[in-house]
Amino acid sequence: MKGWNVGLWVLQGLLGVMFAMAGAAKMMQPMDALQGMGMTFVTYTPEAVVRFIGVSELAGGLGLVLPSALRIQPILTPVASGALAFVMALAAGAHATHGEGASVLVNVVLGTLLAFVAWGRSTKAPIAPR
Repeated sequence: MKGWNVGLWVLQGLLGVMFAMAGAAKMMQPMDALQGMGMTFVTYTPEAVVRFIGVSELAGGLGLVLPSALRIQPILTPVASGALAFVMALAAGAHATHGEGASVLVNVVLGTLLAFVAWGRSTKAPIAPR
């Protein structure tokens, strides 16, 4: 059980940092800077939607780590992970309709890892609240 816990913490930490950073960038960077960072979806997505995605990813990234780390409502960790997995499914669909195969693959891999964290923290190695 300890191995599961450590593995899930590592995965939560990596995904949490990645989503928090990506979300912050989508919230604060100009649209042309995001496009220069390889986020081609900003060319066909309204700016308000991109900013909303940024807020969602930042909140989700924090939700992957903070509730479990603080042991305050740790059930929010699998909820955040599941919500981000859903966002990745939607992103994969959007990228697929625009022929962005590499982005679809990234979304599928991230969505799978997020679904694994949601399962792991809700079933295999849940965190007990204080």
